[in-house]
This record gives sequence, structure tokens and C-alpha cells, in this order.
Amino acid sequence: MTASRTVNRGVKIVGLLALIALALAFPSLAPDPFILSVGVVIMSYAVLATSWNFVGGFTGYISLGHAAYSGLGGYATALLILDAGLNPWVAMLLGAVGVALLAVPIGIASLRVRGASFVIVSIALVLIMLLAFQSWGSVTGGSNGLRVPRPFGPEVLRPEQHERFFYLHLALLAIALFTWWAIDRSRFGIGLKAIREDEDKAEALGVPTFSYKLAVFVVSAFFTALGGGLYALWFGFLDPIFQFSILVGSYMVLMSLLGGIRSLFGPLLGAVIVGYALEFFKAQYGDTQFHLVALGLLLALVVLFMPDGIIPAVGQLVARFRPQAASIREQTQAELAAQRRGEASEPDRDDAMAVSGEEARR
Repeated sequence: MTASRTVNRGVKIVGLLALIALALAFPSLAPDPFILSVGVVIMSYAVLATSWNFVGGFTGYISLGHAAYSGLGGYATALLILDAGLNPWVAMLLGAVGVALLAVPIGIASLRVRGASFVIVSIALVLIMLLAFQSWGSVTGGSNGLRVPRPFGPEVLRPEQHERFFYLHLALLAIALFTWWAIDRSRFGIGLKAIREDEDKAEALGVPTFSYKLAVFVVSAFFTALGGGLYALWFGFLDPIFQFSILVGSYMVLMSLLGGIRSLFGPLLGAVIVGYALEFFKAQYGDTQFHLVALGLLLALVVLFMPDGIIPAVGQLVARFRPQAASIREQTQAELAAQRRGEASEPDRDDAMAVSGEEARR
């Protein structure tokens, strides 16, 4: 069993190193700037889906309104650069901190409900943000949008900007994944997973369910805002209709469900599949809504045949073909011979003990 675990751990390490090497080499392997820009979009989706998975994966609460936090992160970054004259990276970090602080009262209000009620509250939040930012044209630009100054000067060409932002998104994704991994192996993570399985029972056992939910909700909002701010710096333009779109929040849910919300790399795998599919359909069919039909069919197939996601389904398939440990421990010939010698010498020891006892009585 120990050897099997060692082999499995070695396979996982090799796979992780191969994944890291492939991600680092992607900008040099991309045949043209368009493919490189698609890679940036996929990395952005991966950051957002992983950020959503802090809430969805740990607590089981399904939020369709997480686009509110990515949109707020993007606008906070842009406004801090334009109005306060801050450094773009400082503005992105401060904007994410501000969104995390705003998520505290939002979480206190919304996390008191569960199930479909929580989904409705999350949708209402993103719609309120959409109406507010469209109406507040003097600050946000309204429906005309808002230009975001890029952090790199005009001497940096567009392909080079794609490459830099790809690595920046990759670094942010690595931090989000490491944070998710650390929480998953902590006492805090155990409490969150107890909430996911049975919140009432977890509360009866002494888990501070509301505090745990609120804490992970704020962490999720923080990383989602960072993803939104970094995307704003790369894209250079913000539009309330896109930034506060329910579709963006739905993409986060779909990516996480597709890959597996209970696994570390599930949202990443889902982002690669869904992100590539979105860009492919948009390039092939333009402004038609065919990509929405295709994604709807994909979600239906996942729910029907892989309800836990691709990674758990593949893991279960591999486990079927893996050699199972025997329920009765196998013994070698030497062990059997030693056991027989021990059984044969047992009567001699009994006789010796009887003789010594008789002598002691005399």
C-alpha cells in the first residue's frame, strides 16, 4: 500500500510539473497574437472560476452573481488610476481589498438564506450593480464605457502585452490555487466541507457555520476582484453590460461544474474547455447566440453523465482498473513456516510452565 501511494504521489508530481512547464511555454508556442490573446482570456476565466470555487466548492452555495465582484474590481482599479493617480498594480490591490470589505455586509445579508433563495439574491446583486453603473455615467462612463490606462508604455507592442498579461494571470491563478489547497487541508476547510455536506448537522456539532461561510465568501470576493482588475488592465476598456453580466457568473459556475467543484484543478480544466469553446464559436459564428446553445448542451451532458465533473469521473474510472488490495493479508512461505514452528513449540512451553509451577508448590 505504501509503495502504491508513493507511485501515485510521484505521478501527481510529474503531472503537475508537466502542467506548469506547458503553461510557461505557451506564449512561445502560440503561433500568432490572436491565439496568445485567447490564452489570456482562458487564464482570466481560470482565475475567476477558481475564485468562485472558494464558495461553491467548499460550502456548496451556488452564486450566479459573482460577476458583481469582478466588475467592481475592474472599475475600482480603473477609477483609482484615473481619479487618484495611483500606480496600476497598487490600484488593483487596493480595489480588491475594497471589494472584499464591501463583501462583508453583502455576505452578512445574503448568507442567511440558502438554496434557490441565495441564487436569487446573487442575481439581484449583479443586476443592481449593472443598473447603478449604467446610470452613474459621470463617474463610470455609463453605457459609453470607461477607458483604462494600460500599465505598460506605448513602446510595448500588443503581442508583448499579451505575453506579459498571460504570465500575470498565471501567477494570480497559482496564488489562488495554493490558497484553495491550503484551506482544503486546514481545520477551517474541514468545517467548510461539513457545511457543504450538512449545514444543520455541522452547526449542531459546534462548527461556527455563519462565520466560516462569511470568511470564505470574503476570500472569494477578494480573488474575484483581483481577476477583474487584472482583466481591466489587459483589455483596457470597461462596459457595464459586459462587466456585470449574469452570463459571466454563469460561465464561472459552468467551468467549475464541468471540471469538478470539489477538486483543486477542476475549475482550471473547465476554464480551458469552456474558454476555448467560447472563443472558437465566436470566431466561427460571429455575434450569433450559437455559443450559448452549445454551452447549454455541454452543461446538460455534464449534469447527466458526469454530475461531479470530469476530474472526479476520470478518477473513479481509473480506480476501477486499479488493482485492489486483498481483504486477507497474503503471507509468504517463510512467514507460514515460522508460524508453524511457533505453534509446534507452544505445547512445550505449556509443559515447562506446568513443571515450574509444580516445583514452586513443592
